Amino acid sequence: MRLLQWLLAASSTALTVLAAGPTHNRSFENTNVQRTIELGGSLTHVTTTFAIKALDTTGPNVYTFALSKLDQDKTSLFEVKLKGNTEELKVKKLGFDAKSNAYLYSVDLPPMAENASATLIVNSVLVHASTAHPASVKQEEPQCLVFTTEAYVLSPYPTVSERTKIRLPSPKVVSYSAPKELTKYASSSSDSKEQATGTRSGAVITYGPFQDLPVTAEALFQKEDQKLLTIHYEYDTPILSVVSLDRSAEISHWGNNLNVQDSVHIRNDGPQLKGHFSRLELQQAKYFHKTQPQVLQYITLQLPAGIHNPYYYDSIGNVTTSRYRASPPVKPGQQKSKRSTSFLELRPRFPLLGGWNYTYTLGWDAPLGDSVKYDVKEGKYVIGVPFMTPIPGAAVDDASVTIVFPEGAENVQVYPPFDVESMTRFTHVTYLDTLGRPAVTLKASKLTDQHTGLIYASYTLPLRSHLAKPLVVATALFGFFLVGMFFRRVDLRISSTPLKSSS
Repeated sequence: MRLLQWLLAASSTALTVLAAGPTHNRSFENTNVQRTIELGGSLTHVTTTFAIKALDTTGPNVYTFALSKLDQDKTSLFEVKLKGNTEELKVKKLGFDAKSNAYLYSVDLPPMAENASATLIVNSVLVHASTAHPASVKQEEPQCLVFTTEAYVLSPYPTVSERTKIRLPSPKVVSYSAPKELTKYASSSSDSKEQATGTRSGAVITYGPFQDLPVTAEALFQKEDQKLLTIHYEYDTPILSVVSLDRSAEISHWGNNLNVQDSVHIRNDGPQLKGHFSRLELQQAKYFHKTQPQVLQYITLQLPAGIHNPYYYDSIGNVTTSRYRASPPVKPGQQKSKRSTSFLELRPRFPLLGGWNYTYTLGWDAPLGDSVKYDVKEGKYVIGVPFMTPIPGAAVDDASVTIVFPEGAENVQVYPPFDVESMTRFTHVTYLDTLGRPAVTLKASKLTDQHTGLIYASYTLPLRSHLAKPLVVATALFGFFLVGMFFRRVDLRISSTPLKSSS
């Protein structure tokens, strides 16, 4: 009986998809869906594998994905690949569909014959999907998080088999939900019904397999059959978030230098401290090698090789508790490795507990030749600037990058590594400038430690622009000499002859 209902739902979906428009013209079937969720702190990694089969040959070869409102609000990264290929498929955002009660995405697939199969791998990263529970703990108590997701993967196509695995950072599981309603789409055997409500093996919780699922990207299904899964687990690492990151990169051809400076506001998103902070307890925990997971004491950053003059300070002044290990620049033709990276162990002025904030400024200088190349054929310079220096495991709520080009730069073109929310052009004026320097600011939000691409920019710099600064300096010095000569030769006294005193 259930098989007959599933076939009717599949045929109804095919007709609906055909009538919906050109992006839904072809009908597919999910023969198998495997979702793996790796829980963490402020970042949650989700890998979903779709084994699909083409049911007909009508319409464009477009496959559609669906995200619920719960996942859409927290999804930062959404990448799709064909199994066996390294190149990513271009993802198109279709927006919210009221009938599906979901946010739709689509990708163009290679040509597929009828009944042909393919495997799509979707990698996504969720930000702030896990929250502290309880919201406040004492300094010596463990740190626990709670994660909530939906039991069934949303899809505008029927699914033959589906399974969800949730991997935890450790076997320390406080509790996990096991809705009895999930047995509706399990096979009739008792073992399958038990597996559908969740089975745990060490640090892995598995739900399913579920059989013969209808279209799940439908408002009626989500209202009647969709259930929420809740996982309550311990997390032994501080939960760090970057509230704001403002990067400024200034290009100087005369100084042969690229100056990069970051202004960062970080926050510990762990449970807030209940009671008073005890430095004595903190030192005792260090002495007895006990962990206090909600206490953040240092951050390890990977900086580019070959940089010099790094500096780190906060609102009070210079912070001398950091450790820096420099790496020489990478030679042309040499492959990059872990040794070709500089490391900075950044220690805040005070340990950060749950809910505490800290702001700091980090900057360095780098040889311009390591980042800028001259294209002889095009007659322009090309530079690559990292969008940000990622903090491992930290979500970035808001980020902005400002690139200041040399004065007189023309034909400025900027190519961000991913879609940004805004790109603003303006003129930046600093010392020894006449007309100012062209600058571009890029803004983005909901970033992860995987948004580490380079911002490529190209520009031309005429010869007159190279000579502008020395001409300005020479003119200024010549003007000072003229003013000095003028006051040297002009007599500003009221009388040229001294007054004779009467005897």
